[in-house]
Amino acid sequence: MMAACGNPGNNQQSTNEMSNEPLKQVKGRVNFGPDHALVTTPQPCVMIATWDKDHTPDVMMAAWAGQYDYKRIVVSMSKHKTTENLELTGAFTVSFADVHTVAESDYFGLVSGHKVKDKVARVGFTVTPSPNVDAPIINEYPLTLECKVVSWQDGVLVGEVVNMSADEKILTDGRIDLAKLQPIVFDAAAMSYRAIGDEVGKAWGDGKKFAE
Repeated sequence: MMAACGNPGNNQQSTNEMSNEPLKQVKGRVNFGPDHALVTTPQPCVMIATWDKDHTPDVMMAAWAGQYDYKRIVVSMSKHKTTENLELTGAFTVSFADVHTVAESDYFGLVSGHKVKDKVARVGFTVTPSPNVDAPIINEYPLTLECKVVSWQDGVLVGEVVNMSADEKILTDGRIDLAKLQPIVFDAAAMSYRAIGDEVGKAWGDGKKFAE
């Protein structure tokens, strides 16, 4: 689910695993080596929800997730209760933890569904069955992707997004408004959660000054 980031230690002793030679350093920069690489950081805190064999909802947090293309999502994850469930149902939902659900979302990442039968009920959350895939929608998460399993192998889950649904409270002029959603991200370097901040620029706009 999540990977911790430690201290760089003795950077001079870090090696290139491909060649087993000491890594070279750029002046003014610190080498952390491949074992502490954050790859892409910060990471969105995505909540994957499934039904188990008894139709009890289960949720886990997965920090290592990304958009594969316009209609697919990819998640790197080891075997969990969640993966057992999606092997049964062939479906899952993906929601996004926000500033209002930090403790609950963290709990979903800490405790296995094998040890706690109904984690969703334990934190007081409720569910609605997705009308489009065989998976639960967690009502307390206002933005949800409803997905079908495309593949699950070698620790990589690929899902096809069948639908995206959003609570009207996070919309502005019919569009998702991140200022209203207030999603959180996982900061692996500090082992903490951070809220998405203010708008700092316009996509496909601010860079035009260099093209003039």
